Amino acid sequence: MRIAYFINQYPKVSHSFIRREILALERQGMVVQRIALRGWDGELQDSEDLAERDKTQYVLQAGVKGLLKPLWQVLCAQPRRFLATLWLAARMGLRADRPLPYHLVYLAEACQVVQWLQASGAEHVHAHFGTNSTEVVMLANALGGPAFSFTVHGPEEFDKPQFLQVGEKVRRAAFVAAVSSYGRSQLYRWVAHEHWAKVRVVHCGLERSFHDVPAAAIPAAPRLVCVGRLCEQKGQLLLLEAARKLAAQAIPFELVLAGDGEMRPQIEALIARHGLQAQVRISGWISSAQVREEILAARALVLPSFAEGLPVVIMEAMALRRPVLTTYVAGIPELVRPGDNGWLFPAGAVDELATAMADCLAQPVEVLQRMGEAARQRVLERHDIDTEAAKLARYFEACA
Repeated sequence: MRIAYFINQYPKVSHSFIRREILALERQGMVVQRIALRGWDGELQDSEDLAERDKTQYVLQAGVKGLLKPLWQVLCAQPRRFLATLWLAARMGLRADRPLPYHLVYLAEACQVVQWLQASGAEHVHAHFGTNSTEVVMLANALGGPAFSFTVHGPEEFDKPQFLQVGEKVRRAAFVAAVSSYGRSQLYRWVAHEHWAKVRVVHCGLERSFHDVPAAAIPAAPRLVCVGRLCEQKGQLLLLEAARKLAAQAIPFELVLAGDGEMRPQIEALIARHGLQAQVRISGWISSAQVREEILAARALVLPSFAEGLPVVIMEAMALRRPVLTTYVAGIPELVRPGDNGWLFPAGAVDELATAMADCLAQPVEVLQRMGEAARQRVLERHDIDTEAAKLARYFEACA
């Protein structure tokens, strides 16, 4: 079966889970066409991402002016269908998070996408994230393109479902994948009961090459690692407040912030203000292999997120036999079990976060190793990429 994937930006450092899904579908025998709005000039660390870039068609590579030709061609070939889709795009722009001109651009993007889909013979198109990428494939479907589906990750879709018209997208989709049961429940809120059967749980998965590595002993060094974009929703500023409390109690620790992002200047300023330069290190963007090494060099992963879907990095750390310290947010409690494979604490609670960090650092290595083994067993049972891709393949075939 020939399908297409449509993503806002691809490949991308933080979108390795999409690459894993595409490659797993190809192992299932699917032919996958990659289409993205952007990503042809992104800074990439991973050789697999570089290979994916060569396989991807980019809608905006010629700029917005490059969309005028496909828009005119679709208008001339199917004027009635085009006008009906124009009206749909206008409705999507009502009370939206972005003004109407953006939705007209999405229509122009859809004209290019539908031409590429028809030229390739794609029987179905799947988008990741229920934001503008899903709107583009929905408009392409209205223009005569194939059926579409999309994966909802959160938290953006859960923060502003009415502004993103999530309900309309679910109603028009062939099916919708949620990465957790929590995510499924949030989608139920925005559509009638008759559409609930469309919403299926398909977990993000891990490749065997990531987790099939020799077991690495828990290090004696009191090191914790936080992996993720440096942004408000990941809670790194709160993590530094908790680190200050540990330092005030003279608890030895090291903290690695593995990643980069828009909040790096504020985070660096807070590190300096609290005098944590000797204990806290920011790695910047690193490859998947380097992420793995940072996780293995730490006693545990700490992720004090304020908003999430179900973070892939939690799965990665657990697969590498490292317990996790994280928050009672969204789908996380479906995977992390307090006292068994990690610690859970309320989001935004700096005292509870500091207590969890101190408790983890005080545990004997044998206890952390036992928790790490339990973490690995649980995540491999629930998040094998080939198992999850097989689910998607069945859903795609049913749509065709």
